[in-house]
This record gives sequence, C-alpha cells and structure tokens, in this order.
Amino acid sequence: MTATSAPTSSAARVILAVGGGIAAYKSAALCSRLAQAGCEVRVAMSKAATEFVGPATFAALSGHPVATDSFAPDRWPLGPHIELADGARLMIVAPATAQLIGQFAHGLAGDLIATLYLQAECPVLLAPAMSGVMWEKAAVRRNIDRLRDDGCQFVGPDQGWLSCRRSGAGRMSEPEQIAAQALAMIHVD
Repeated sequence: MTATSAPTSSAARVILAVGGGIAAYKSAALCSRLAQAGCEVRVAMSKAATEFVGPATFAALSGHPVATDSFAPDRWPLGPHIELADGARLMIVAPATAQLIGQFAHGLAGDLIATLYLQAECPVLLAPAMSGVMWEKAAVRRNIDRLRDDGCQFVGPDQGWLSCRRSGAGRMSEPEQIAAQALAMIHVD
C-alpha cells in the first residue's frame, strides 16, 4: 500500500489512546504514520489530552471520529469502549501517563481510556511519558512491573529534554520508533 492510498476494510484496526501530557503532540505524527502504513486507526483521547491537541487533528489524520467520552449518546447502546475495542488487533497508549499506567495496573475503569484498556482483547503497547522524578517513583515502577507481568509491551521512555525543563528519563519515544514496534506486533511491513 502506498502512502497516499486509503486503508481498505481489511486493514488492521489499531486503537490509539492518547493520554493527557505534552507528548500528545507526538501522537498526532504516530497516528499519521500508522494510517499511511495502511492501518485503520481509531483514536480515543482523555479529557486532559484534548488540552494539548484537539480531536479534530486526530480525526483528520485517522479519517475517523475521535472518542473523548465514556458516555457518548451517538454510540449507544454499546458505548465507545466496546465499539473501539471490537476487532482491534493492537491498542497503543501514547502518551501513557503515570495516571493511566496506575489505572491499568489496578484494573480501575474511571475514564474512557481505562475502560477501553479493560475491554481490549488485543495486545497493548504502552509508550510512557512523564517527568524523570515520576518515572523513578517506586509506585510507578511497581505498576510498570505489574503491567509487564500482565503481558503489556513497552516502548521507551527515552532519555532527553523533558517539559519539566530538565533532561532525563521519561521522554516519550519518537513516533517512528513507536510505529515500527506497533507494526511489527501486528505483522505489517
């Protein structure tokens, strides 16, 4: 498939869950790369993520409406978490914030993305993004270990300049790196 051709109905469905952090801007490029690779990208955004990048950006890049709320009247009777998870081959969470990682590790369904995680029957790829101090917290490390034990895969985080105006671990991996790992997981060249 060329970069300009539209995905077909047999395209691999990928859920891109965008958490609320400044790294959300990188997720727009990730969405574009996945779509160009022929994936059917369905986007869910946390409320906080919409403060960094608008849903219209992801709708334009994915070619599909963006889910931002667990209770969307246009998605009844099933709800967005069920509709988005149905038939998905991979769920990517980028940025995977400490909040989302904690909710996932403890099975909490307090928002759309956490509920979607619990509903997903496909592999999950997490791209953490947070300050270096947060990344090194014992509680976050325990949650990461639990999610690894649960079968989640991780890409990053990387070392680099962080939005807290420091350099260190916690920088979300680049979109190309996340896309390469995601496509390998669903066996798309």
